[in-house]
Amino acid sequence: MKNSIYSDDFEDFGNESWNGGAYTYDLPSGLALASSVYVLKPGKTSGLYHYHHGTEEILIMIKGTPLLRTPSETRRLGEGEVVAFGIGPDSAHQVINDTEEDVRMIFVGHETSPDAVEYPDEGLISIMAKTKSQTGEYLWDLRKVK
Repeated sequence: MKNSIYSDDFEDFGNESWNGGAYTYDLPSGLALASSVYVLKPGKTSGLYHYHHGTEEILIMIKGTPLLRTPSETRRLGEGEVVAFGIGPDSAHQVINDTEEDVRMIFVGHETSPDAVEYPDEGLISIMAKTKSQTGEYLWDLRKVK
């Protein structure tokens, strides 16, 4: 876990198809409040277009001017801008770096456990919890719903 929003010591390089190629690392967090730095290279996204059933998020733009896609619009974000996302389909979102420069941003979330996340473009849903399931592993499942 890093304690600087400007570190380039990433923990994840966006290799999973659902996370859009975002480079990420976690910032100091608590039991219910979590924060991560996201860096989007040109052509990458913050992950699949999605919404949560339990976790609220706040996006803080540090550097760059990517597109923000929501159910009501797609618009350009500015450096320093802050956007809040509630729960449910009306708060679906995705950040898209359609520029030639890297984008750096912070996502802060009040993490509910368990949580469900829907990805409407792909017809997917994921279920996750901070507790272990009957298999002994932490609960995390991704499946088709359509």
